[in-house]
Amino acid sequence: MELPPPDPCPVASEVRPWPGQGPLLIEAAAASGVGYSDRLRTTPAGWPRRRHWCVWVQPVETDGPGAIWEQRWNRAVGAALRTWQELLPIELVSDPLRAQVRVERRRPPLRNNRASNGRALLQLQDVRRQQRWQREPLVTVLISPGQAQTAIQATSLHELGHAFGLWGHSDQAGDALAVKAGPIPVLELSPRDRATLMWLQEQPGLTQAELPSNQP
Repeated sequence: MELPPPDPCPVASEVRPWPGQGPLLIEAAAASGVGYSDRLRTTPAGWPRRRHWCVWVQPVETDGPGAIWEQRWNRAVGAALRTWQELLPIELVSDPLRAQVRVERRRPPLRNNRASNGRALLQLQDVRRQQRWQREPLVTVLISPGQAQTAIQATSLHELGHAFGLWGHSDQAGDALAVKAGPIPVLELSPRDRATLMWLQEQPGLTQAELPSNQP
């Protein structure tokens, strides 16, 4: 009998904070000159990139007229995800415990008394999945619903780029990861975005988690 394929997004049965100390994002050791890779930051545990990503998107929860706005938000986020899926294996999951990226429909809190329409928040965790411990990035992506649909899509494209490991900004306005949004929303990845992501995917990933001392 043929065995079923392994689950690419198993549920996390146990999660522990990364035991490292100091700032999470640090300057990379050397610049490469590919795209804007010289502007990216890494972590003390290695580059927070993966070969396969599991993503949870907050579902539509409201009945009635309010559901229209939630559906519009979900369509815009979905369009941004499909753009990244052209370059990365990304699977949507219905359980946040299966995901390394969790996209929430809410406005980010103020930072330095400044508002923003989107934000990606990185953590590193040691996660037990199917009896095996591994070190993973966990990224919470906050996307405000109070934007035009194209703006939601552009914001999602940008913040998901951070979530998938591009922790830095381009200095060119036509890139999805531009440091400052221009007057026209960027809804597609530029050649520089693509080249930078491909460079990142060739870098060493996170160090493997050590087996906790109280586990067999």
